[in-house]
Amino acid sequence: MPKDNLLSITSIDGRYSSKTEPLKNYFSEFALIKTRLEVEIKWLLVLAKTKSLKFIPEISTAKERAILKISEDFSLADAKKIKKIETRTNHDVKAVEIFIVEELNRLNLKKLCEFVHFGCTSEDINNLSYSLMMQRFVDKEFLPRLNTLQRSFNSLAKKWSRISMLAFTHGQPASPTTLGKEFSNFTSRIKFNKEMISSIKQQGKFNGASGNYNAHVLAKKNFNWENLSKKFVSSLGLNFSSHSTQIELKDAMASQLGNIHNLNNVLIDFSQDIWLLISKNYLKQNLESGEVGSSTMPHKVNPIDFENAEGNLSMANGLLIAIKNKIQISRLQRDLSDSTVLRNIGALFAYIFISLSSLEKGIDKILPNKEKMSADLDNSWEILTEAIQTILRKNGYEDSYNKIKSISRGKKLDYQSYIKIIDDLKINKADKELLSKLTPKKYIGLAEKLAKSSF
Repeated sequence: MPKDNLLSITSIDGRYSSKTEPLKNYFSEFALIKTRLEVEIKWLLVLAKTKSLKFIPEISTAKERAILKISEDFSLADAKKIKKIETRTNHDVKAVEIFIVEELNRLNLKKLCEFVHFGCTSEDINNLSYSLMMQRFVDKEFLPRLNTLQRSFNSLAKKWSRISMLAFTHGQPASPTTLGKEFSNFTSRIKFNKEMISSIKQQGKFNGASGNYNAHVLAKKNFNWENLSKKFVSSLGLNFSSHSTQIELKDAMASQLGNIHNLNNVLIDFSQDIWLLISKNYLKQNLESGEVGSSTMPHKVNPIDFENAEGNLSMANGLLIAIKNKIQISRLQRDLSDSTVLRNIGALFAYIFISLSSLEKGIDKILPNKEKMSADLDNSWEILTEAIQTILRKNGYEDSYNKIKSISRGKKLDYQSYIKIIDDLKINKADKELLSKLTPKKYIGLAEKLAKSSF
């Protein structure tokens, strides 16, 4: 039966397949097989080009190029051959090794066949493959996508830097801010977490079945195998793990997942804040012809993009926590329980990419409702009691906070009652004039300046 997205088990490859398409190049079964093949081929070439390892046949530049093309020209048909081999071996990495041996025989390089996977345990290949897949995805897809989101937030922060609005602490009106300033808060947080993600490079180990180069040293004792492994791992663009058991201990990967978890929480916070601003009618959503907000209430324009983002980020976080907790723990020198877990790294990034698509779509649809924000400010003169008690303190009033509290707590103030409070104050003329001219809309401190900060 031809594949149809309607038959997909999960929404990742079904409903949201167009949003997750780029991840196939990094986390699909094909991508994993291809990356394993790349690691095996490159290690074989390192061995063949190390002159002091005289028991390994040397190869010409032309043969080296031909061997590299096994990896570079790797096709879906080749991957299917490996999967067929795996039905016999019941071992995915061994199937890759057998495929390479077959290709070397085809190239008349039979003498090199015994050195495919030389000194390796499967985990040597796997840990490098997963680290490469994750590092390449983060560098080529994830960070550029975050850069785009950061620029979008920063643009709106500056565009809306002068739009005053009530702030809300504990769900209650608080000292005003600007819409742009609230966007700049999230711009700053995205920048911070993006830099944390950028700062971590994935690690790799290449030291055999128990992490001690046992087989390597037996093959050639007076040789610096550790240095060769370090050069090899570094040549792949990874940091070298000098100490490990059979598995790479995954602390760098766990740290990166922790950073991504933090970023997801920031984006959930943003999604919820935008949802609340829409519910307060501070933000409007552009109407799209043909869209339906509710199956029974025709008037509704629901904040579905931000709800979708929140839901999928929560799914990603669930996987992140499970994977992070699993990969740092392995019984003695290794157990296999992390293997199936690591196959879900693509899924967690898929949920994040679905969320980013929803956020981008949602942001493009929102507009500030200046009239509503202005009306709420004009109906909230009580928020200026902070300003009054601050001026009283400046003028040396004793117990100024409690004096203002006694006449304002739990009460609504309008312009007239606010001015009456000001008129009754015994303060200098300049400060009284300052308070008299103050309005909720103007009481924004440095919000406009902060909103225009560059990130």
